[in-house]
Amino acid sequence: MTKPQGFRYKSGQYMFVNCAAVSPFEWHPFSITSSPGDDYLSVHIRTLGDWTGQLKTVFSEVCQPSAAGKSGLLRADLQGGSNPVFPKILIDGPYGAPAQDYKKYEVVLLVGLGIGATPMVSIVKDIINNMQHNEEDYEAADPSSSHNNKNRTSKFRTRKAYYYWVTREQGSFDWFKGIMNEVAEMDEKGVIELHNYCTSVYEEGDARSALIAMLQSLHHAKNGVDVVSGTRVKSHFAKPNWRQVYKRIALQHPNARVGVFYCGAPAPIKELGKLASDFSHKTSTKFEFHKENF
Repeated sequence: MTKPQGFRYKSGQYMFVNCAAVSPFEWHPFSITSSPGDDYLSVHIRTLGDWTGQLKTVFSEVCQPSAAGKSGLLRADLQGGSNPVFPKILIDGPYGAPAQDYKKYEVVLLVGLGIGATPMVSIVKDIINNMQHNEEDYEAADPSSSHNNKNRTSKFRTRKAYYYWVTREQGSFDWFKGIMNEVAEMDEKGVIELHNYCTSVYEEGDARSALIAMLQSLHHAKNGVDVVSGTRVKSHFAKPNWRQVYKRIALQHPNARVGVFYCGAPAPIKELGKLASDFSHKTSTKFEFHKENF
């Protein structure tokens, strides 16, 4: 939707959504997936329950299903003079969430489980936008001015992000396909590491998984597109080895404060929090864990 005039928010925040055509009195919270620098406002809504099911039905009357058909995504045909009349949407917000504090850290580990990836998508886009703006400011400023150099370094602190999205269903990758490809294309300096994990595929090391991985690598090398996710980001199978993830970050960023932000179901919270504490005590890298349950 078009961003309302004066609507200001931070990546990681959420808002409440109301659609009178579904229920005039029901308001439901959704993470904002657009970044503050975008000229539009977006949320990604998974069909789960009566309200979201009816919302999809209402929008189906003016939208078309995606060409792939796997994800259940709908799109509006705005070409050829078509001017669909969309149901009226009201919003209330934004509201604060733990992930909005990511800018305090030079290094961040972003973990999204299923639809819990939504606030992380906004953060990833915001990091790219800010890095680009910093580069533009750097090029426009007088390089001989130490005052300008100081201002450039203080505008945006985050310098590296590790993004892990874990989902059961392969079709889920269609939710953020465009965003993933956009980030992979715009991130020329490798600021963001994108990792997709599909847990419904055989575990890595399984003979059947090895065959899929071989075909996946060949397809990615030839076409630059991952056969599992349909994006430029290569997918992995089963769950991430979180201990190895923490270990690698600790080795690559000694003496750094790393913000760990998790959003999703409660299951991995205990492990992620304990690893953050363990590696903070055993290494010079300090991990600070933040969680948001969906």
